[in-house]
Amino acid sequence: MTRDLHITGDDAADRLLSDDDFALLTGMLLDQQVPMETAFAGPAKLRDRLGGLDASAVARMDPEQFKAAFAEKPAVHRFPGSMAGRVQALAAAVVDDWGGDAGAIWRQGDPDGAEVLRRLQALPGFGEQKAKIFLALLGKQCGFDGAGWADAAGPYGEAGAKRSVADIVDAASLAEVRATKQAAKAAAKAAKG
Repeated sequence: MTRDLHITGDDAADRLLSDDDFALLTGMLLDQQVPMETAFAGPAKLRDRLGGLDASAVARMDPEQFKAAFAEKPAVHRFPGSMAGRVQALAAAVVDDWGGDAGAIWRQGDPDGAEVLRRLQALPGFGEQKAKIFLALLGKQCGFDGAGWADAAGPYGEAGAKRSVADIVDAASLAEVRATKQAAKAAAKAAKG
Protein backbone atom coordinates (compact mmCIF):
# COMPACT_ATOMS: atom_id res chain seq x y z
CA MET A 1 0.00 0.00 0.00
CA THR A 2 1.71 3.17 -1.15
CA ARG A 3 0.44 6.60 -0.42
CA ASP A 4 1.40 10.19 -1.13
CA LEU A 5 -0.37 12.31 1.44
CA HIS A 6 -0.60 16.10 1.49
CA ILE A 7 -2.34 16.94 4.75
CA THR A 8 -0.08 19.22 6.77
CA GLY A 9 1.42 21.65 4.27
CA ASP A 10 4.86 20.50 5.48
CA ASP A 11 6.68 18.18 3.10
CA ALA A 12 8.67 16.35 5.81
CA ALA A 13 5.60 15.79 7.98
CA ASP A 14 3.56 14.58 5.00
CA ARG A 15 6.38 12.24 3.93
CA LEU A 16 6.39 10.65 7.40
CA LEU A 17 2.61 10.15 7.22
CA SER A 18 3.02 8.65 3.77
CA ASP A 19 5.80 6.27 4.82
CA ASP A 20 4.96 5.28 8.40
CA ASP A 21 1.73 3.56 9.43
CA PHE A 22 2.16 4.30 13.14
CA ALA A 23 2.74 7.99 12.37
CA LEU A 24 -0.46 8.11 10.31
CA LEU A 25 -2.46 6.36 13.04
CA THR A 26 -0.99 8.75 15.64
CA GLY A 27 -1.90 11.78 13.52
CA MET A 28 -5.51 10.57 13.40
CA LEU A 29 -5.53 10.08 17.17
CA LEU A 30 -4.30 13.66 17.65
CA ASP A 31 -7.00 15.06 15.34
CA GLN A 32 -9.27 16.59 17.96
CA GLN A 33 -9.53 20.11 19.29
CA VAL A 34 -6.70 21.33 17.05
CA PRO A 35 -6.58 22.09 13.31
CA MET A 36 -6.18 18.96 11.18
CA GLU A 37 -2.82 20.00 9.81
CA THR A 38 -1.52 20.61 13.35
CA ALA A 39 -2.67 17.18 14.47
CA PHE A 40 -1.13 15.37 11.53
CA ALA A 41 2.14 17.32 11.86
CA GLY A 42 2.41 16.04 15.46
CA PRO A 43 4.06 12.71 14.58
CA ALA A 44 6.93 14.51 12.80
CA LYS A 45 7.48 16.72 15.86
CA LEU A 46 7.61 13.63 18.05
CA ARG A 47 9.97 11.82 15.68
CA ASP A 48 12.32 14.81 15.64
CA ARG A 49 12.27 15.16 19.43
CA LEU A 50 12.59 11.45 20.20
CA GLY A 51 14.97 10.48 17.40
CA GLY A 52 12.35 8.15 15.93
CA LEU A 53 8.70 7.19 16.17
CA ASP A 54 8.57 3.47 16.85
CA ALA A 55 5.47 2.11 18.57
CA SER A 56 7.52 -0.19 20.82
CA ALA A 57 9.84 2.63 21.92
CA VAL A 58 6.92 4.99 22.55
CA ALA A 59 5.07 2.35 24.56
CA ARG A 60 8.14 1.67 26.75
CA MET A 61 9.15 5.30 27.27
CA ASP A 62 8.89 6.85 30.71
CA PRO A 63 5.51 8.66 30.71
CA GLU A 64 6.97 11.85 32.21
CA GLN A 65 9.74 11.99 29.59
CA PHE A 66 7.23 11.37 26.83
CA LYS A 67 4.94 14.07 28.22
CA ALA A 68 7.90 16.49 28.31
CA ALA A 69 8.66 15.78 24.63
CA PHE A 70 4.99 16.37 23.86
CA ALA A 71 4.93 19.69 25.74
CA GLU A 72 8.17 21.07 24.32
CA LYS A 73 7.49 24.30 22.42
CA PRO A 74 5.80 24.27 20.04
CA ALA A 75 3.66 21.68 21.77
CA VAL A 76 2.52 18.67 19.78
CA HIS A 77 -1.08 19.25 20.91
CA ARG A 78 -2.88 21.91 22.94
CA PHE A 79 -3.48 19.26 25.64
CA PRO A 80 0.00 17.74 25.87
CA GLY A 81 -0.49 15.80 29.09
CA SER A 82 -3.66 13.92 28.23
CA MET A 83 -2.74 13.43 24.57
CA ALA A 84 0.72 12.10 25.44
CA GLY A 85 -1.01 9.46 27.57
CA ARG A 86 -3.35 8.60 24.72
CA VAL A 87 -0.51 8.21 22.24
CA GLN A 88 1.34 5.91 24.64
CA ALA A 89 -1.84 3.86 25.13
CA LEU A 90 -2.23 3.63 21.34
CA ALA A 91 1.42 2.56 21.00
CA ALA A 92 0.93 -0.11 23.67
CA ALA A 93 -2.16 -1.45 21.85
CA VAL A 94 -0.25 -1.58 18.55
CA VAL A 95 2.55 -3.50 20.27
CA ASP A 96 0.34 -5.84 22.31
CA ASP A 97 -2.36 -6.54 19.73
CA TRP A 98 -0.53 -6.10 16.41
CA GLY A 99 3.09 -7.03 17.12
CA GLY A 100 4.21 -3.41 16.81
CA ASP A 101 2.96 -3.13 13.21
CA ALA A 102 0.22 -0.50 12.96
CA GLY A 103 -0.41 -1.42 9.31
CA ALA A 104 -1.41 -4.94 10.38
CA ILE A 105 -4.66 -3.38 11.60
CA TRP A 106 -5.78 -2.97 8.00
CA ARG A 107 -3.60 -5.59 6.29
CA GLN A 108 -3.46 -8.71 8.46
CA GLY A 109 -5.74 -11.48 7.22
CA ASP A 110 -7.04 -9.55 4.18
CA PRO A 111 -9.86 -7.88 6.17
CA ASP A 112 -12.95 -6.26 4.71
CA GLY A 113 -14.04 -2.74 5.57
CA ALA A 114 -16.32 -3.76 8.43
CA GLU A 115 -13.51 -5.74 10.07
CA VAL A 116 -11.03 -2.86 9.79
CA LEU A 117 -13.64 -0.54 11.28
CA ARG A 118 -14.08 -2.98 14.19
CA ARG A 119 -10.30 -3.18 14.67
CA LEU A 120 -9.94 0.59 14.63
CA GLN A 121 -12.77 1.07 17.14
CA ALA A 122 -10.97 -1.35 19.48
CA LEU A 123 -7.99 1.03 19.67
CA PRO A 124 -7.68 3.48 22.57
CA GLY A 125 -8.93 6.91 21.52
CA PHE A 126 -10.75 5.70 18.39
CA GLY A 127 -14.49 6.10 18.70
CA GLU A 128 -16.90 5.34 15.88
CA GLN A 129 -16.51 8.64 14.03
CA LYS A 130 -12.70 8.72 14.21
CA ALA A 131 -12.54 5.08 13.09
CA LYS A 132 -14.83 5.78 10.12
CA ILE A 133 -12.78 8.81 9.08
CA PHE A 134 -9.55 6.83 9.27
CA LEU A 135 -11.10 3.96 7.30
CA ALA A 136 -12.14 6.48 4.63
CA LEU A 137 -8.59 7.85 4.58
CA LEU A 138 -7.24 4.33 4.07
CA GLY A 139 -9.71 3.68 1.26
CA LYS A 140 -9.50 7.00 -0.52
CA GLN A 141 -5.79 7.75 -0.27
CA CYS A 142 -3.87 4.75 1.04
CA GLY A 143 -4.82 1.97 -1.34
CA PHE A 144 -6.96 -0.06 1.06
CA ASP A 145 -9.49 -1.93 -1.04
CA GLY A 146 -11.15 -4.28 1.44
CA ALA A 147 -14.69 -5.15 0.42
CA GLY A 148 -17.30 -2.70 1.66
CA TRP A 149 -14.87 -0.13 3.04
CA ALA A 150 -16.83 2.84 1.65
CA ASP A 151 -20.09 1.61 3.20
CA ALA A 152 -18.36 0.88 6.52
CA ALA A 153 -16.91 4.41 6.51
CA GLY A 154 -20.41 5.88 6.24
CA PRO A 155 -20.68 9.38 4.80
CA TYR A 156 -16.88 9.77 5.02
CA GLY A 157 -16.51 7.07 2.38
CA GLU A 158 -18.68 8.85 -0.19
CA ALA A 159 -16.88 9.74 -3.42
CA GLY A 160 -16.45 13.47 -3.83
CA ALA A 161 -17.22 14.23 -0.18
CA LYS A 162 -15.35 17.08 1.47
CA ARG A 163 -16.01 16.08 5.07
CA SER A 164 -12.73 15.01 6.63
CA VAL A 165 -9.00 14.50 6.43
CA ALA A 166 -9.77 11.59 4.09
CA ASP A 167 -10.66 14.17 1.44
CA ILE A 168 -7.60 16.44 1.78
CA VAL A 169 -5.19 16.19 -1.12
CA ASP A 170 -3.94 19.80 -1.29
CA ALA A 171 -4.50 23.30 0.12
CA ALA A 172 -7.71 23.81 -1.88
CA SER A 173 -9.32 20.62 -0.61
CA LEU A 174 -8.25 21.50 2.95
CA ALA A 175 -10.15 24.78 2.57
CA GLU A 176 -13.21 22.90 1.24
CA VAL A 177 -13.18 20.44 4.14
CA ARG A 178 -12.79 23.28 6.62
CA ALA A 179 -15.75 25.13 5.06
CA THR A 180 -17.91 21.98 5.21
CA LYS A 181 -17.05 21.49 8.90
CA GLN A 182 -17.81 25.13 9.72
CA ALA A 183 -21.16 24.93 7.92
CA ALA A 184 -22.06 21.76 9.85
CA LYS A 185 -21.17 23.41 13.17
CA ALA A 186 -23.23 26.47 12.28
CA ALA A 187 -26.20 24.30 11.32
CA ALA A 188 -25.96 22.34 14.58
CA LYS A 189 -25.77 25.56 16.56
CA ALA A 190 -28.79 27.00 14.75
CA ALA A 191 -30.75 23.79 15.36
CA LYS A 192 -30.15 24.13 19.10
CA GLY A 193 -31.83 27.48 18.92
